[in-house]
Amino acid sequence: MHDSDPQEGPFVGEDGEVGYRGVTACQAVGISYRQLDYWARTTLVVPSIRDASGSGTQRLYSFRDLVVLKVVKRLLDAGVSLQNIRKAIETLRSRGVEDLAGITLISDGTTVYECRSPEEVVDLLQGGQGVFGIAIGGAFKEIQGSLSHLPAEPATAPQPVGTPAEPAAGDELAARRARRRAG
Repeated sequence: MHDSDPQEGPFVGEDGEVGYRGVTACQAVGISYRQLDYWARTTLVVPSIRDASGSGTQRLYSFRDLVVLKVVKRLLDAGVSLQNIRKAIETLRSRGVEDLAGITLISDGTTVYECRSPEEVVDLLQGGQGVFGIAIGGAFKEIQGSLSHLPAEPATAPQPVGTPAEPAAGDELAARRARRRAG
């Protein structure tokens, strides 16, 4: 069993780098030691400061490793399978993303998406296929900006003289509605 020393708190190396032992990582993230050990052995989240290298050695996790562990836990809590989480993380790594803590992930409980920008979301389980979101707030502001240069008229304005009250002959559906209303 690795991480046999129950000492808690950060470990400070010779170069001043701070590392957290497994017990501390578990407490900070809210996972069991068994989960942490399994995720490290199966390379889902490998400690970046020091991995276990035999009996008596201890894994040391960086703060950013803890962030990634927390994201994995949140995805599990949201109902995403460990298999899908693993596939999403492998997709990110295959694209050369080393700093997983700098990525924004979102999920619908099944699929895991990488949020690259407010408009672009990438489905990590479908080979990185792009999915585009529509930011309603952004569309709202765009329309406001466009309309500021265009004419508007009051909704209750009287109809100008010479404008036909009946729909155009080409609009058959509108003509049927007008006939239905008239009689």
